[in-house]
Amino acid sequence: MKRTILHFDLDTFFVSCERLLDSRLNNKPVIVGGAGDRGVVSAASYETRAYGVHSGMPAKMARQLCPHAIFIKGNAGTYTKYSKMVTEILQGEVPVLEKASVDEFYADLSGMDRFFGCYKYATELRQKIIRETGLPISFGLSENKTVSKVATNEAKPNNQLKIEFGAEKQFLAPLSIKKIPMVGEKTFRAFCNMGIKTVETVQQMPVEMMTSVFGKNGRVIWQRSNGIDHTPIIEYHERKSISSERTYGRDTTDISKIKTTLSAMAEDLAFQLRRGGKLASVVTVKIRYSDFQTYSKQTKIAYTSADHHLIPLVLELFDKLYDRRVLIRLVGVRYSGITSGTYQINLFDDEKRTVNLYSAMDKIRLRYGSRSVIRASAMGEGARTVGNFTNPFNGEPPIVLAHRTQ
Repeated sequence: MKRTILHFDLDTFFVSCERLLDSRLNNKPVIVGGAGDRGVVSAASYETRAYGVHSGMPAKMARQLCPHAIFIKGNAGTYTKYSKMVTEILQGEVPVLEKASVDEFYADLSGMDRFFGCYKYATELRQKIIRETGLPISFGLSENKTVSKVATNEAKPNNQLKIEFGAEKQFLAPLSIKKIPMVGEKTFRAFCNMGIKTVETVQQMPVEMMTSVFGKNGRVIWQRSNGIDHTPIIEYHERKSISSERTYGRDTTDISKIKTTLSAMAEDLAFQLRRGGKLASVVTVKIRYSDFQTYSKQTKIAYTSADHHLIPLVLELFDKLYDRRVLIRLVGVRYSGITSGTYQINLFDDEKRTVNLYSAMDKIRLRYGSRSVIRASAMGEGARTVGNFTNPFNGEPPIVLAHRTQ
């Protein structure tokens, strides 16, 4: 049986959400993110894209390109709510659904042609999403994930496109190689240096040549350029690590402020572990200096999700890592080596009341928010924006606000 893969993508999702909340933003140049001097554009409306603005761009550059744009800080809670609305509609209508990101979905409609007609069904589903949420959305329909995703991008804004079986190579051939998923800026530059700019050129190349230049990724790019992709729909995303990063508004050497930020992130991530019934065995601390030099240090530990074990480890790693005495731009904490399990009492270090204390604090956090109960060491200026809006172990990919993670 031939596969039929549907790809949905919410158009300029963050901007569209803001326009639902404030109709005065309609048809105006809007940029979400980049609130401060260090900001990065999370989403840009089509009105700003005409000036060359795009997501991931530094806010300073975006302001120069489009000085009359309206900048909005963005609210992850709002975007999560609208994303959940779309997810629930799709879950009730398609047999197999993969939520690839906060605004991107894949659905396997294989075999449904004999009952509905997949293209007609996808069209009606798109109209239902627009009607019930008010959000513009585009889709691509083909026999695999790669071609469907490229088709969606070609259909935008707020439109749809079907690629007939057997027409995948013909559809991809005239497009820029940059439009193939996996081809980022660095890979695209490598292609340009080789004199390759279109997918058609890659289609005509021997796969061995692609492999010799790009390694195993070269084979994947060659296959995708030829419309070949057997990647399955993944219904559940298993998180292998959780992390938190913060960029300071102004580079700092205030050790007290930095350690407050690290403590707050370590504490919040430990709560996320316990909430998801997980334990971590690797702790990593990251530093980015004002000259953009980035360093990290990690250590392996016994499986745990306890604040009073993790916070001292994070601070100890920072002390070992910070040896240049240069202004710091960004700090981050990551827990990895994650497995399922609950916090166990250490017979030598802990008492039962410690476990009961965590249980009581976590109940308050679940009801009133992850920052409703915090340690004194995690209070202060550097910790104001630390906190998570959703359970990172709910099987969905994380929401990304670019301007908060650069």
